[in-house]
Amino acid sequence: MSLLYSCTFLTLDLQRILNKVSQSVHSRPLLVPPMLVLADTAKHQAPVITTPVFSPSVCPMGSSSSSRRLFGTLAQSLNSTQPDPYPEESPDQDLDHEVNPDQLLRECEEALQRRPARPHRDLVYPRGTEPSRRKHNPSIRVMQWNILAQALGEGKDGFIRCPLDALNWHERKYLILEEILTYRPDILCLQEVDHYYDTFLPIMTSLGYHGSFLAKPWSPCLDVKQNNGPDGCALFYHRSRFSLQDTVHLRLSAMMLPTNQVAIVQTLNCRATGRWLCVAVTHLKARSGWERLRSAQGANLLQSLRSITSRGSGQSEAESGAVPLVVCGDFNAEPSEDVYLRFSSSPLGLSSAYKLLSSDGQTEPAYTTWKIRPSGESCSTLDYIWYTQEALSVDSLLDIPTEEQIGPDRLPSYHYPSDHLSLLCDVSFREEPHKLISAQHRGPGPIGGPSEAL
Repeated sequence: MSLLYSCTFLTLDLQRILNKVSQSVHSRPLLVPPMLVLADTAKHQAPVITTPVFSPSVCPMGSSSSSRRLFGTLAQSLNSTQPDPYPEESPDQDLDHEVNPDQLLRECEEALQRRPARPHRDLVYPRGTEPSRRKHNPSIRVMQWNILAQALGEGKDGFIRCPLDALNWHERKYLILEEILTYRPDILCLQEVDHYYDTFLPIMTSLGYHGSFLAKPWSPCLDVKQNNGPDGCALFYHRSRFSLQDTVHLRLSAMMLPTNQVAIVQTLNCRATGRWLCVAVTHLKARSGWERLRSAQGANLLQSLRSITSRGSGQSEAESGAVPLVVCGDFNAEPSEDVYLRFSSSPLGLSSAYKLLSSDGQTEPAYTTWKIRPSGESCSTLDYIWYTQEALSVDSLLDIPTEEQIGPDRLPSYHYPSDHLSLLCDVSFREEPHKLISAQHRGPGPIGGPSEAL
């Protein structure tokens, strides 16, 4: 009976949280049926709990003239039927109407005329890599970015040197979109996304991308008034470059217990080469003092990735072949932390792409985030793009802005929308066919892992 009472209290707590979200997003109570608690108290069976799913509504992009033009460009997408927060992955389909990315970029630039320009960043070649040697295989452009949840930026993170007006969503969203449209990645991995359904899904879909989203189970955004729902990870790939084989949603565990952090893992087939690629996006636990938890989450994710990419039961990866990996994330961990060492020494053969910017090819950038909070100034490297070194090569990377480009007030600011810098690299498949699995011969093996699938 005590377990039944606990489930009842959990139901009431969830109903209060959902009503808090609905009051900020909908301005009316969200009608949610209570959890279904099915228990046979005579036999003392554990209750089976069915959780109602929160479904946000679709909102317009804004009220300015530029917003109206942008909204007009994307009206079909934004006025489409209300999406399911955890939709089933469907086979790729061609879009009836794709938005011209050049036109959308011009509209973003027009909306941002009153703001200073974003820091100029160059694509640079790793040491020893000549542009001319690149390729028989076309590059795959990957972008990793913690875009800063709107509710956290305005409500909880306390960026004391950033004017509140600089965080206004009506303009900040254009800065984010401008960055994405400038570099036009084939694969886009985002964290702290709390405007997925009303902004990123319709816009990215209209640009030819397929999107997946996974919210944190207990997002801190829900504690902020006027929030837009929970934040989470999002993964987009361009349909012209890839077809989808499978998607796995993971709730990361630590010491066998589920945590509040998540990951999305997708197995893709490259249309140009016929080869497979497994892409993962994650966001590990933040704050100092949680290093052991991050390490456990990283170990759990690595174990899941090994299971997902492995090709045969009872065979080693070398014998059976494995799908190459790209893992993007805000790990909230410096290179000295145990979770970083786990990834760099894992049997999956992962290497951090941004080490290649250094003169020795072994040193991470000095920072990927730089912010000033009431507790002080923080300049650290927390974000990474990991890749399977034996199967993939890094052809170019987007450089890191200098201290002068970032400015004395650090990030975010009027000219940059997040406290984290975007990372971007072009990767391509290596030419050793014996280390790669072609989709024409074998498809991915069993999908799944030891993490809790959502």
